[in-house]
Amino acid sequence: MKEKQRAFLALENGDVYEGFACGAQGEATGELCFNTSLSGYQEILSDPSYAGQIITMTMPQIGNYGTNKFDNESRSVFARGFVVREMCFEPSNWRSEQSLPEYLAAHNVVGIEGIDTRALVRTLRESGAMNACISTEDCNHESLIAKAKAEPGLVGQDLISTVAYGKAYEFGANEPSELHCYDFGEPTKERFRVVAFDSGIKYNILRNLSSLGCKVTVVAPNTSAQDILSMNPDGVFLANGPGDPEPLDYLYETVSSLIGQVPIFGICLGHQMLSLAVGAKTYKLKYGHRGGNHPVKNLDTGRVEITAQNHGFCVDFGSIGHLDADCEKRGIPVDDLKGWARSGSAPVVISKNHGPIKLTHINLNDNSVEGIELLEKQAYSVQYHPEAAPGPHDAHYLFGKFIDLMEKNQS
Repeated sequence: MKEKQRAFLALENGDVYEGFACGAQGEATGELCFNTSLSGYQEILSDPSYAGQIITMTMPQIGNYGTNKFDNESRSVFARGFVVREMCFEPSNWRSEQSLPEYLAAHNVVGIEGIDTRALVRTLRESGAMNACISTEDCNHESLIAKAKAEPGLVGQDLISTVAYGKAYEFGANEPSELHCYDFGEPTKERFRVVAFDSGIKYNILRNLSSLGCKVTVVAPNTSAQDILSMNPDGVFLANGPGDPEPLDYLYETVSSLIGQVPIFGICLGHQMLSLAVGAKTYKLKYGHRGGNHPVKNLDTGRVEITAQNHGFCVDFGSIGHLDADCEKRGIPVDDLKGWARSGSAPVVISKNHGPIKLTHINLNDNSVEGIELLEKQAYSVQYHPEAAPGPHDAHYLFGKFIDLMEKNQS
């Protein structure tokens, strides 16, 4: 039996974990985060929203069902490192084409297994997200800690330029070969033309739009509003993506110009782009939301959705503007989101440039913003992932809402 190679994970706070290599050889630094999903590790790794990060899985056994070409969510893996308690090197599943360690090595992702991930996640929950260095080459603890401290982190960085394809293409049979999306499904009659900004868009978003009759043209994130409108779209989609949303002024200023001219739907970073476009501010969460089991309350229906999430920044709803007259009468402060959730009603604030905006969804774990809707401009967004693969699927109705908006706009 081949002897396992040692690997090391060092945190900027001085903690060092010793384990074994389970991916590519080398070294990587990035912001250390954790995901609580029980499965879907390939979809997580290939989600471009993890650019600049080292992912820790809280599920202790990872890799059991291997990997295959159908489950990728993008053209590559943009995460910098992968941390697990126990890695499976010999998967058993009829769909498996490659083991997870082989997949990591093929995508040049450094991995480490055999460490106490429970202790590691507890540190992140108590102290907050922090930078780390993972290495199969350097065994000097002081050196590794220094490298972790030298990592610039996510705040203030434009990471979408590192994950976007950069050229326009049509999703389906004619996309460039390096972007080929397997398991495309049966062709659907195209009823709507949708332009989607590529800030790190996931394949399953494109699959969902296509399955509902949308012909999707994916464009670079710096595409102008004039160029978008020249395509005569029925709707505009704002995609997910990595990192800090506030440096992306070129994108959210374009979104601001598009509001009111065409129906808009945003997911994850797309939600943050729509929020910034209407005057909101964003802030960094202590350790982010990443997993497949986050409860979100829909303030319109009162129902709770179990959602998949992956984000480290959040929208400050109260920063958009003051409460409208009816909401002011309720006596609940605009930033008391827990109070609004308990009241059974949704707060509405007034944007200086875009009118009344309603808070539609709240995260029940920490009472943070999960969705907004522009009441006069045919635009809405959510912070979580209704397209999530392998699930959950509670929020898939949000794609149908986009279709309804485009149908209404056509009539």
